[in-house]
Formats: sequence, structure tokens, C-alpha cells
Amino acid sequence: MTHGAVGAVALFLGVGIGISDDEARAEASDAGPTPRITVTKTVTKEVEVPGPEVTVTKTATVTAKPPKPPKPKGPPTTVGGDGEYLVGKEMRAGTYRTGGPGESFGCYWERARNSSGEFDAIIANGNLEGSGRVTVNKGEIFKSTGCQDWKKAG
Repeated sequence: MTHGAVGAVALFLGVGIGISDDEARAEASDAGPTPRITVTKTVTKEVEVPGPEVTVTKTATVTAKPPKPPKPKGPPTTVGGDGEYLVGKEMRAGTYRTGGPGESFGCYWERARNSSGEFDAIIANGNLEGSGRVTVNKGEIFKSTGCQDWKKAG
């Protein structure tokens, strides 16, 4: 009999659970339709289409940098046949040559320590009847009278 009693209790419990489950379903169906989940998958595939080749042109605005200023050339390498020049400022240091006297008689040149005009300031000097060469150093004064232009030779 014990087994029968246990079976009867189990039957009542099962029926009770079944009824409460049906009530829960009825309440859920009264709330509205159940949502459905839909999954969509997109596939991209590249396909070559025959036809003309397409060229794309892009336009860009570019601001150019201003040109660099030219480097200072320094003192000239040619000086006139009549004048007084500070070597390193008004003419470059180095060896200069002349064709000799200009249209006047004689060509005088002078290298001096300064422009004082004193006899002791003269380093070297000379009179040319034809062409000649003189080497001058930075800081000296070069004087020329009655000569053709002096051009740097080295």
C-alpha cells in the first residue's frame, strides 16, 4: 500500500504542475504574439565588368615655398684700373692681373696697410709698362692709377 499512496501523491502533484503550466501559457498568449528573431547575412562579391578603363583625376592646391634668397656673392673679382679698394670688402683677396696702362701714360699700383697715405703704410708698389700681376691679402688697401681693369687670376 505504500507504493500506491506514493503513486497517488505523485499523480496529484503532476496534475497540479500541468495545470499551473497551462495557466502560465494562457496568460502569455493573452499578452500578444511571441517575437521571432530573423538573421540576415549580406555577402559582397567583386565582379569584373568589361568596359573602358576609368581614370580619376584629383586636384590639389599647393602653396609653394618662397625661393631662397641667393647667397651673397661676396666682394667682386674685378676692380677698375683707377681706385682704392679694401681687400675682403670691396675686392676679394688673391692674385689679380691687368693688361697694363689704360689710355694714359703709365700704370701705378700699390698695396698698403691702411688708407692713411703715409709712406710707411706702403707694403709694395710698382709702375707697369705692360701687363702685370699683384697678390693682395684681406685687410690691405689696394690702389691703382692709370691701369686697365684688374681681374682675379687665382
